[in-house]
Amino acid sequence: MRDGPKPIDLYYWPTPNGWKISIMLEECRLPYVVRPVNIGVGDQFKPSFLRIAPNNRMPAIVDPDGPGGKPISIFESGAILQYLGRKTGKFYPSNERQRVEVDQWLFWQMAGLGPMAGQAHHFRQYAQEKIPYAIDRYTNEVNRLYGVMNRRLKDRDYLAGRYSIADIACWCWVVPYKNQGQQLEDFPRLKDWFERVGARPAVKRGFSLGRELRQGTLGDKTKAAEQARKILFGQRAQ
Repeated sequence: MRDGPKPIDLYYWPTPNGWKISIMLEECRLPYVVRPVNIGVGDQFKPSFLRIAPNNRMPAIVDPDGPGGKPISIFESGAILQYLGRKTGKFYPSNERQRVEVDQWLFWQMAGLGPMAGQAHHFRQYAQEKIPYAIDRYTNEVNRLYGVMNRRLKDRDYLAGRYSIADIACWCWVVPYKNQGQQLEDFPRLKDWFERVGARPAVKRGFSLGRELRQGTLGDKTKAAEQARKILFGQRAQ
């Protein structure tokens, strides 16, 4: 008689991309073990982690019970969400037409909302030199993207119809809306959706995971914060 499923190793830090996977694991009720990757001190460059995530970015997972019962490692949050959806049959439909709807909004987040919001965070909060053009450029683009979601939610509760990995991915990047220079009151349907998703018990659990790990902010003036900025924002190929 086989025991329960083996826990998945979650390589994690509490950021929007990290929250995507902790929330999905909670939603799917999959057992997991957190392997903290402190991106402020350079854990993401350790050889053991690079074997799992060659792009030196978290999150990543190792599922000991992968396809064919053999371990599999996966990096990139969107790919992890799709894998966990296929593995469990939850929040990622098997019907091709419905799956395309989900994929459209997942890739929209990965290629648009996440990168643009990330740049808004950088230039509004972390950049040592305040560059008005960059701040306006990315703040306005995030505003446009919020408008896209607000229009999409005019006649539906969730981005792809039913609650899915697309909602999980996008919600995590709306969480820091204040850091992006946005006000949810300007987007009433988006605000309703944000509160609806955020009220889910699994979302609350996944979002709160590891909150104590992240002390301080990269925007402060401490020596530790300055070193973290150098690690995160000064990377080149070598």
